[in-house]
Amino acid sequence: MKHTPSERHTLSILVDNESGVLARIVGLFSARGYNIESLTVADVTADHEVSRITVVTSGPPPMIEQVMAQLDRLVPVHRVLDLTALGPHVEREMALVKVAGTGDKRVEALRLADIFRARPVDTSTHSFVFEVSGSTEKVDQFIALMREVGLVEVARTGVVAIARGAEAA
Repeated sequence: MKHTPSERHTLSILVDNESGVLARIVGLFSARGYNIESLTVADVTADHEVSRITVVTSGPPPMIEQVMAQLDRLVPVHRVLDLTALGPHVEREMALVKVAGTGDKRVEALRLADIFRARPVDTSTHSFVFEVSGSTEKVDQFIALMREVGLVEVARTGVVAIARGAEAA
């Protein structure tokens, strides 16, 4: 039996902004045993009628196509796009990273934050909370380096993504 490699895909799903829609989307993934690596939801229209759900998942291409087809059949779903398959798109993630330390550890945390353009959003004499944003890889790398200087806690937003170009995707 031939093994199909798993690929990371970012899906953009436009849905009616109504109660229970997120549960239906997540339920579709869990009922089929598909993993959600990242999930974000936000209202995207002035009249608050439509939300964008951004899901990052991994799987072989046939599984991604099957998930998209099943999502597209759900009543509150307006459109499902695989941003990864469409080509150029912008992805960002934000994290709040709490780091504790004094002396050299504190100085090193500030130096690393500067390199990553992380912004201190809370400071005390013994800790910082940094805000860092960028690609998932950049956020992961910043967190890994902060582990060495006193990482205490992390809160992440998950991936948000949008297609590049002038057209609405």
